[in-house]
This record gives sequence, C-alpha cells and structure tokens, in this order.
Amino acid sequence: MKVRMMLHFPLIFLLMACGVFGEDWNVIYENKSICAPKGSTVNLTCTYKYPEKLTLTDTFWIMCEKQNKPEDIQSLKEYSEYKDRVEYFEDKEKKKAVLRLHNVTENDERAYCFRLVTNTEGQKWIGKEGVKLAVSALQVKAPQLVLEKQTVNLTCETTCSLTEGFIWYKNGQTLTIQSETLQLQSERSDSGRYSCAARGHEHLPSPAVSITVMYHPQNVSVSISPSGVIVEGDSVTLNCSSDSNPPAEISWFKENQSSAVGSGQSFSISSFNASHSGRFYCEAQNQHGSQRSASVSVTVKGVWNIMYIIGVCATVIAAGFGLFFLIIIIIMYKRKKIKNNDSQDTDNHLNGSQDIEQKKTSAGNASESGDDDKILYASVKCRKKKDTKKPEEDEILYASVTVRQPATEAKSTVGQENDLSVIYSSIKISA
Repeated sequence: MKVRMMLHFPLIFLLMACGVFGEDWNVIYENKSICAPKGSTVNLTCTYKYPEKLTLTDTFWIMCEKQNKPEDIQSLKEYSEYKDRVEYFEDKEKKKAVLRLHNVTENDERAYCFRLVTNTEGQKWIGKEGVKLAVSALQVKAPQLVLEKQTVNLTCETTCSLTEGFIWYKNGQTLTIQSETLQLQSERSDSGRYSCAARGHEHLPSPAVSITVMYHPQNVSVSISPSGVIVEGDSVTLNCSSDSNPPAEISWFKENQSSAVGSGQSFSISSFNASHSGRFYCEAQNQHGSQRSASVSVTVKGVWNIMYIIGVCATVIAAGFGLFFLIIIIIMYKRKKIKNNDSQDTDNHLNGSQDIEQKKTSAGNASESGDDDKILYASVKCRKKKDTKKPEEDEILYASVTVRQPATEAKSTVGQENDLSVIYSSIKISA
C-alpha cells in the first residue's frame, strides 16, 4: 500500500509540471531582444497561457536571473531603482502583458521575465528566457581638430544595432544628412558642435562633439592711430589685424630693414620724429602658414609745415570769397552801364531829329529866294569802335554837303525850283 502511494506522488508532480489534466502553461515574448537608446522609454510585450480551471491572482515582471532563487523573486516595482520608472499594462481577455520601462540606462541591460501566480498552492509560472534589453549609448566619433579643405568623416556609433536610421545636428540645428556617417570638406564655417540621434528618438541626441577647423592667417591689414596728421613728438600706434585659427603671432617690419622692429598685436612709437618716418608692415604666422600686410606710410609733419598748410588753405578760401564778390560787383556795374547807355541813345535820337527839322526849314527858305546852289544835308550816325575799357557810345555826326548845278543847265521855273527840295540822308556807320 505504501509502495503504491509513493508511485502516485511522481505522477502528480508530472501532471502539475505539464499542466492540470493536460492543460499547459506558456509565455511567448514578442521580441527576444530589444535595443533602446539611452534615456528612451522601452516596451517589453508578451502573451501568456495558463490552465483555465485555475484562478489567476497576480502577474508581474521580474529579473530573469532571480528566478533560480525563489526567495528573491519579486516584482520590479519592489526595487528602488525601478519603482519610479516601471509601469505594467495588461489585457486579461487577450492575455497580453506589457512592461514599460522609462529612462533606460546601461544598468538596465538584462533579461526580463513574466510571472503568473494563481490561487492554488504551488500553481505558479515563469516564462523562461524572457526579453533581453540592450541599451545603446550614442556617441559621435570624429577628430576635434581638422585642417581647412581636409575631408573629415563623423560617425554616429552605437553599442547595439539601431535600424531606424540617424539624424544629425549642428549647434542644435537639424542637418539634412540622415546616414550613419556625416562627411565634411572642412570649411571654416564647419566649426561647431555636432551630435546625432536615432530616428524616432530625436529628443535623445548623443553628447555633442566640438569640431574646430584650423587655417593659416588671412586678411592681414594695418591701421594707424591717430589716423590724422602726425606732428613731431606725438605717440603713434600701429595695429595689425588678421583672421586665423589658431591665432597668429605678429611681427612688425620697416621696409629696407632686414630684422623685425617689433612684435605683438600693436606696435607703438612714442615721441615720433623724422627719423621714425617710413613704410611699415606686419606679418602674421601660425603653424599652418603666414601672410604679410600691405605697407603703410608713416610720416611726421613739423609745426611750421602745418602752419604753412593752414595759411595756404586760409589764403585759398579768402581768394575764393574775394573773387566771388568781385564778380558780383562787375555784374552790377555792367547792368548799370547798359541802363545809362540806353537812356543816352534815346536822348541823342531825339536831338538828331530836331536838327534835321531845322535844316529842312533852312533849305526851304533858300529855295524860295532863288539861290542857284542846292544844299544837301547828310545826317551820318557813326558808331565808334567798341572800346574794351569803356562802354559803347553812340554819336550823331552831321555833314553839310553843297551841291552846285552846272552853269549850262537851264534854270527851271519857280515851280520847278520849289520841287527841288533838300535831300537828307541818314547814314549809320559802324566803325
């Protein structure tokens, strides 16, 4: 009897292991492994099965490595490092469970298993193997110092495979490149901070890496302070500016001298005198090359020279004003002369007309008295040659011409004599 009882216990245990009365326990995981970017939220999903005659009282997720120690098996929510980051979701009708883990880190890399507990003593189940979680720590692999015009590749590296693709950022701005590698031709504008992120996790970029493009000195130039006229005894400073990376070392030279006369960004000469006058230039140099500026002329001006310049300028200005006023006076004088000449011409014309009338009367009287001589008057208006120094003047000249008839000419009647009138001719002669 005892022997028969002992045979029944292994059989009952086998039935429990395989399921009550042939019904199986089972947990199926949607993914055997998952890779998630660091800082992201990940969902681990499974479906389960248990004997229908049993009542399911609890389900939860555990760390798979704890399953061999029943005394250590407990929900993830019981651990301090998980309790604020873990959520459970379950659809009892579809028998589907989800573990949601927030802000994953490298410490979360392990396998997670699903556990079922019923109201029957000893009727519990753990889904073996579980889901293995890998956390990808994105990082940009690139040289920090590159030379201008040099081809450089930046690579977004991960500790596990991310198939969603990548997104690149420069100084926080999204770039169009979406591949794992970003290639640059190393222009100086390429200097900046670069980072990458997995597509779908744009809010979780990798740590930024600074890229600095180095180049030889360019745009080297010299400025003088003060910029105006330099008087003997003044203090003069020359400033050299250049564009380079890393910053260039500056040397100062004076033309026709083989050695440098100074160094540094600025070159100063106190108590400037004639011996310091000359043409100066600077040279900028770093480990990638050098460039010199154009030469600038620095010349001292004496006090008497400046006074002379001031005097010449004042004289020119005074002469200009004097010439201006002289022109105004001449114009006014000319206008007044022209007005006076017009008035005089009018008076002369009136006087000439009166003389002509008087001579006509005298000629008529002579004809009536039967004088044999016929007198012709010619009124000649002569315009003298224009004098360049005097305004134009018109004068009326009268010439008296006596015309005698031949002795053989027969005298006409008194009526004919009356017809012989005095002929006046007004001639305007322009010299």
